[in-house]
Amino acid sequence: MSNTMKTLAVASAVAAAMASVSTTAHAASKEKCYGVALAGQNDCAAGPGTTCAGTSVADYQGNAWKLVDAGTCESMELPATADGSMRKGSLEALDRDMPA
Repeated sequence: MSNTMKTLAVASAVAAAMASVSTTAHAASKEKCYGVALAGQNDCAAGPGTTCAGTSVADYQGNAWKLVDAGTCESMELPATADGSMRKGSLEALDRDMPA
C-alpha cells in the first residue's frame, strides 16, 4: 500500500472517530423530559394513543416527552394547571394533563 493510501486511510479513521465522539457528546447532553411539550410538539412516543413525534394531543401531556438540555428538565418553568397547582417537567412519565 502506498504512503498516500495509508495517509488517507488514517485520516478517514480519525475523522470518523471524531464525528462519533461529537455525536455521542451531543446526545449525552440531552435528556427526555416528560410533561413539557405543547400539543403536537413532542419528540417521540407519547404513550397510549400516540405513535411518535408530533402526536401528543394535549399541552403538557404527562406521558409525552421532549429532549431538553441535561439537568434542566425538573427546573423548567411551566404554566400552572387550571386549579392553580404548579407544573414541573419530569424524567419519568406523568399521569397529568392526559387527553380525555
